[in-house]
Amino acid sequence: MTAAPKGRLYLVPAPLDFGCDTQAPLQDVMPLGTLQVAASLSCWICENAKSTRAYLKRVGEVLPLKQPVQAQQIQELPREVHKKGDHGGNFDARPLLAPALAGQDMGLISEAGMPAIADPGSSVVRAAHDLGLQVLPLTGPMSLMLALAASGLNGQNFAFVGYLPQDGGDRNQRIRELESLALKTGQTQIFIETPYRNTALLQALLQTLQNNTRLSLSCGLTLGSGWSHSAPVNAWKRDKPVAPLALPGVFCIGR
Repeated sequence: MTAAPKGRLYLVPAPLDFGCDTQAPLQDVMPLGTLQVAASLSCWICENAKSTRAYLKRVGEVLPLKQPVQAQQIQELPREVHKKGDHGGNFDARPLLAPALAGQDMGLISEAGMPAIADPGSSVVRAAHDLGLQVLPLTGPMSLMLALAASGLNGQNFAFVGYLPQDGGDRNQRIRELESLALKTGQTQIFIETPYRNTALLQALLQTLQNNTRLSLSCGLTLGSGWSHSAPVNAWKRDKPVAPLALPGVFCIGR
């Protein structure tokens, strides 16, 4: 007896406007092919079921969904995965993939951008590979790569280092460590912060970085109010741009 074919795991990007007051038309920021796959799925693994349903509702306004939003099978990653990350191999995601083992295609989605990059999901991808499932990443917006491209910094050698410490002293020490690495090796250092802390982080960077270090900040990427500014620190101090900071932002430093 031939075994039933396994389903596939699609990595489905989400638009970058999660939590923002305004949203771009979905078809302006997401490729049609990605939306077509999203509309064809009815089994999901996600960070948050509520935001996933909101995204599927937006998809349904562009293309007919395979199942109504409330009929979709949506499984959330555990809360501890959000807080501690799931890249350490301590979380067993295999039970979440039971529908795929039974032959159904599934989608993995985060709240913004590409799942498993600066967001949970790597444990699901790893488990899919271990179970012999085909993993298919789809095209969509990725704030880290968009910000790097807009920075004018080294795009051949870069590192994403996540969030910096919240404690002021620890944060300044980490900034100096990253700056030293960037200036010594030429490796661009990329990091993020929650929108309401962007101003505090920018102030810390301007106070701690050397004047000739180049700092780039991109906020609200893909939104109508989005912007990017890249300049040496001394130019930032002299001509800090008047632009909205309370938006999802990506910081880059380098030489």
